[in-house]
Amino acid sequence: MVVSANLDPNLQEALKTFSELSVDDKLALLWFVYTKMGDSITPAAPVTAGQDIAEGLYNQVKQLSHQEQLEVQRNLFAGKDSLISREYGSLSENTKLLFWYRLAQGMEDATIVPMPESYELNSNAQQLLSQLEAMEFQQQITFSRESVSAAGSEPKVGAAI
Repeated sequence: MVVSANLDPNLQEALKTFSELSVDDKLALLWFVYTKMGDSITPAAPVTAGQDIAEGLYNQVKQLSHQEQLEVQRNLFAGKDSLISREYGSLSENTKLLFWYRLAQGMEDATIVPMPESYELNSNAQQLLSQLEAMEFQQQITFSRESVSAAGSEPKVGAAI
């Protein structure tokens, strides 16, 4: 993950810590961020043409089994090459954020594979979550956007996308 030099040092450090988490801890942290701050992040996810695109990708994931849904999410953060990963990689940062927001909404009603009830964040992820809760709203939004922007893979020459 490339961290922009224009970001606040605390935010840069938070993004660096996030990039060092395991794939499953990244997914869990995003879930906990949504459950703790989802109401405030919701209005920040812009409603644009990207909404239809995010919804289309969400619907592709929604049609999969729970195990396949989890694999898609893991593959996005692992940068594995797949059609969904390439489609995701071609999205704007705001559309990516909206896609993850929709996944979290789907997790709430178990349309998307839910977070195991007994899952506990490791100490680094828990400390990062505490840091995020203490940040100003705009920093939280920037963290959320930046943390999901590097996921996925780039479209490849000759690939369907």
